[in-house]
This record gives sequence, structure tokens and C-alpha cells, in this order.
Amino acid sequence: MFGLEKHKFNIAVITDKGETMTYNQLVAIAKEFADAVPQKGLLFCLCENRIGSLVGYVACMEHHIPIVLLDGSKDISVLQNLMTIYQPEYIWISSDKIESIGGETIYKYATFSLQKMQYENEIDKPEINPELALCLTTSGSTGSPKFVRLTAKNVLANAESIAEYLEIDEQERPITTLPSYYSYGVSVINSHLIKGATLLLTEGTVAQREFWNFLKEQKATSISGVPYTYEMLKMLRFFRMDLPYLKTMTQAGGKLNKDIAKEYIEFAKEKGKKFFVMYGQTEATARMSYLPFEHALEKYASIGIAIPRGKFSLIDVNGNPIEESDVDGELVYIGPNVSLGYAECRADLAKGDENHGELHTGDVARRDSDGFYYITGRMKRFVKVWGNRCNLDATEQMVKSITTSCACVGVDDKITIFVTEQGLEESIIKLLAEKTGFNPKAFEVRVIEAIPVKSSGKIDYPAMQAML
Repeated sequence: MFGLEKHKFNIAVITDKGETMTYNQLVAIAKEFADAVPQKGLLFCLCENRIGSLVGYVACMEHHIPIVLLDGSKDISVLQNLMTIYQPEYIWISSDKIESIGGETIYKYATFSLQKMQYENEIDKPEINPELALCLTTSGSTGSPKFVRLTAKNVLANAESIAEYLEIDEQERPITTLPSYYSYGVSVINSHLIKGATLLLTEGTVAQREFWNFLKEQKATSISGVPYTYEMLKMLRFFRMDLPYLKTMTQAGGKLNKDIAKEYIEFAKEKGKKFFVMYGQTEATARMSYLPFEHALEKYASIGIAIPRGKFSLIDVNGNPIEESDVDGELVYIGPNVSLGYAECRADLAKGDENHGELHTGDVARRDSDGFYYITGRMKRFVKVWGNRCNLDATEQMVKSITTSCACVGVDDKITIFVTEQGLEESIIKLLAEKTGFNPKAFEVRVIEAIPVKSSGKIDYPAMQAML
């Protein structure tokens, strides 16, 4: 799928643990992995930014084994719930965690093991759609069983578009600042693998000295991040760092404060680098738009224009197209990277293409007279916490295990839980931090007299949103 053989003598990956692998070696190990799978079936990959995790992903994509990418750091109960619903035949997981899930070990590479699973109460398993290659979670954090179903064509089309507008070639050396189960993170991997570039794989974060030592030592050429990443970099005095080899910075995963975006754009122009603001959703594999750098300073609050081979439009509440400039409407995207649709159980993996190349994003946007788009709001109850899309309703359900008198609202990077009982703050924040993997600072608990409701009896979320 990736055309790895074309770059066989290039270095495919270098890790912060000193491991190095050529494209030729990656091809050979991917085949070895696939040969160890006795028959095709669904595979869960518990992702980490390690070489074993990458090998499993590449092997499945290259050899047509349908794979679901999941957060390897999540609470085991989240995985067990998904296993019950989907009953994957195989799980690719860090070897030190295999006792928690069981199964028979049929292959090992580096620190990862491939477990062949069996279940006492087998569910009905219709044949998986042969076009299905990859499933990504929509929740980012809550362990929702809702997956986005993607084909190899979706993945490849998006990778090629990204590589085109970022001008990626085999000289690139991107460093991993994002998890590989996240659509943005895996798109960085895909768009560089198809060009024979060298991935710099690290589990380190931008807050750690070791990360920067690795970045400098390996002469990283690009860095990718969500808004929180760039806010953190600013605090770390990124603008003062001497990084002569770093030439590209990309940002997606939520709306970056426009003033901060402008600072990075100005910095990039001054230092001969490029800063790209982008927009995407998992339902479109990863990216749908980018802001061309030559227009970045002029349009710094914009998400830009549609990616190559993609197209945007706006519709009103009645579904009619909006042709005028500076009028809000729902953003609609058409392109070859639009997913097949969703899955919420194993049987859904047999479904065909339900989107037919068209995605109603659920985001409210406007288009200026030059054809550049600006996100102005969201139509649904999702927020992004450090780039991970979080379903407020699912979060609320978690809190209900502690108290049923609760409601969740939020803005990007902050979820507020309203409750009517004193003394629950610590237990609620601890529960949500454990279940989602987010820093406790992502949550705030507020005690109020009563949860506001509308005349219909439904919770009045706008009233609580106004309290923020």
C-alpha cells in the first residue's frame, strides 16, 4: 500500500532507544508478521510510539489485515469492553500487558506480542467488508465503541494530499509528538512513509529534556502538534531555541488561539521556516484543509482551503447551498479520503460505503471573499482536549457512576462537570483522569443548587455553557 519497496535502502525509522530500521527491513518484518497470522480477522493494535507498534500497523496495512488503532495507555477495562463488543481475533500489545487480556502468543517482535484470542460466548461475525483496512476511534478518550471505518484508498488519498501540500520528500525527518492511534498522528506516519522519509520515533513529550536532545541529535525537520502543544512550546521559550534543521511546523486538532497562531507564523517567516494551520476530522481520515503559508499572515485566523483533490461547501439549516461570502453554515467536505461510515459493533464492519465521499462535518463555518474558510462553532456536543475529540455525553455517563445528579459542558481543553452534591470533586476528577488518560487539569467540578432543565425536562446545556 505504502510502496515501501521503492525506498528500500532509506532509513525508515530511528527510535529514541537507538533502534534503526531500513525500509527493506520494515518490508521483511511486516511480511514475517503477516505470515504469522493463520487466517484473516480483526486485529486490535494497542498503540505506543515504539517500533513494535509501528511494525504491527505497517504489516496490517501492507497485507490487508483489518486493524483498529487504540490507545495502549488506556485503563484495561476500556479495552475489555471493546473486546466484548468486537471480539477481535488478534491483539497486538506490549508484551508486559498480555496477562491482563490472555490469549495465545503467536508472534513477537521487539517489546510487542501478537495474541490470538478466543471467547466463551462467540458473537455472530458476518464477513468483514473486504474494502475495510483501518478503524480509528471517534471519542479519542472515552472508550466509545464507535469507530470510523476507513479503506486503504481513503488512507492513501489523504497521505498523498498531505505530502503534496507539505512538499514532503525522502529527506524529511519528522519527530513523533502525537500518539499513533490518533488520526492526526497516524497521518504524519502515512504521509512520510509513502515518500521514503525517516520517522523519528519517541515516547517523549515536548516538556522533557530527552525529547529535545533526541530532536537535535537526529536533526528533526518537522514537528506536529495540537493547540496545547504550541501553547506549551511558547511557555518553553521555543522562539528562542536554536533549531536550524527544523523547517516545518504543522498544527491541527482544534482551533489554536489566533494571536498565538500569528506569533508562530511571524516566527516562521523570520527564521525561514513554515507554519501550517490545518483542519480535519477522523471521518475524513485526517486532513481536510490547510492554510497555504504564503497567505498565512494575511489569513492567520483561517483554516485555509480544501486539500488537493478535496472540496468544501456550506449549507444552511435547510440543506441549501450558501453561495454568499461571510455567511455561517454547516461545513461540508467532498473527497476521496472520506470514510465509509461508522461502526458501533462487530456486525457493522460488514457495511459498505454509507458516506459516498461526502462528509457533513457538524462544524459551523464561513467563507471569505477569497475562498478561505473560518470555523465559527460546533453543532454537536464534542470538545477537543489537547487534540483529542471528547464526547461530553460519554463523559457525563462516566460521572454518573458516582452521582446521577450531574451534567458536563466544556470548551476546548477544559471540561466542566456540574454536580449538586458537595465533596465529590476529588473522586470525579480522579475517575475521569484514569478513564480518559487526560491530565486532571482538563477537568473542573462545580457545585450548584440544581441542574438546570428546559420545559421539556431535558438538561439545559446552553444555560450551563453560559455559566462558563
